[in-house]
Amino acid sequence: MKCTVGIFPVIATLMASPLANAHHSFAAEFDRNDPGQLEGVITGVNWSNPHVSYELEIVNDQGESESWEVQTFPTGGLIGRGWNRDILPVGSRVSVSGSRGRNFTKKLYLDLDTVELFDGGTWRPVGGSLGADSNPANADAGDVDYGGQADEYPINITGAWNNRHNFRVTVDDLDPKPTPFTDEGRAVHEATEEWQDVYKFCVPNLPRLFGSPRRMEIVDAGDYYLMVFGARDIARRIFMDGRTPVAPDHLSTLGHSNGRWEGDTFIVETTNLLPGWLDGSGLPMSGGDGTRLVETYNISEDGQTIDREMVIHDDYYTEPLTRRRGSIRGDVPLYQDLPCNPVPFIEDLAERGLLDDALRMHQ
Repeated sequence: MKCTVGIFPVIATLMASPLANAHHSFAAEFDRNDPGQLEGVITGVNWSNPHVSYELEIVNDQGESESWEVQTFPTGGLIGRGWNRDILPVGSRVSVSGSRGRNFTKKLYLDLDTVELFDGGTWRPVGGSLGADSNPANADAGDVDYGGQADEYPINITGAWNNRHNFRVTVDDLDPKPTPFTDEGRAVHEATEEWQDVYKFCVPNLPRLFGSPRRMEIVDAGDYYLMVFGARDIARRIFMDGRTPVAPDHLSTLGHSNGRWEGDTFIVETTNLLPGWLDGSGLPMSGGDGTRLVETYNISEDGQTIDREMVIHDDYYTEPLTRRRGSIRGDVPLYQDLPCNPVPFIEDLAERGLLDDALRMHQ
């Protein structure tokens, strides 16, 4: 028996509560090759994960009022750039630029560097681009967190890590290209629609967490490493004693992970994964017996950075797919993101007449 994500009761509970005004989505909803600029007044602020968004009222070329959704990074990504919920309060008159929504939707994915206030001011985020390092690789060991080591492993990887190091957006980031679909995989991908992404219900899976810029903390718990991701404090166990899954037929979003050291390289293999998306564009993952993930962690000589690689073996593809990321020792304490809020997305589904389809998909 396969274990499925408990989306149905979540939706039912949330639909009984007051609904927010904006909704979350991912880069698959926006066309980076279709830039746009908007001027108007902020009428709503949704300061929550998985993405912060603003409602912007504009006047179009016909002199009519329109409401647009302006979406941007998660709360942690904005806070790291000196942004907070008070930067653009309701009533702010602004000019913004970014990527337009696909299919002529009234959405814009915000380029942070373009925010200009009508009073003549310009907001410039700090901290560099999303892929910038949060700490130099030669950081003073006193400025970073090394956790305790219960076992005599070759390298101490415990402590706080920031995954913005060498970051790439988790859309169209998998190699090789073009994507080596099987006939079945291509058919599944072509039938996929953006609203079917369970990440929008605040249920991330392992490939997406691996690609996230959020911080993580690694704890050596003896028989296993515990990885706690700043994306909603999700805890993952990587067993170091070679154990098999307690329930072999049980599938989950994080699966069952076994780790081992080969010299100075840490290797993790994961099975028992639920079907899902590999990235924000809807590349499918078959799950179950059809999916196996192999992660490789190569640690630098000074122990300050990790080059991480995930190789995805999946029946939907004729050859493995590869995702590459980096991590750098983080500061103390480990930053905690705000909770994820799927309610605005659920409201959007209801307005689009898709809520019943979403309920049936997740039953």
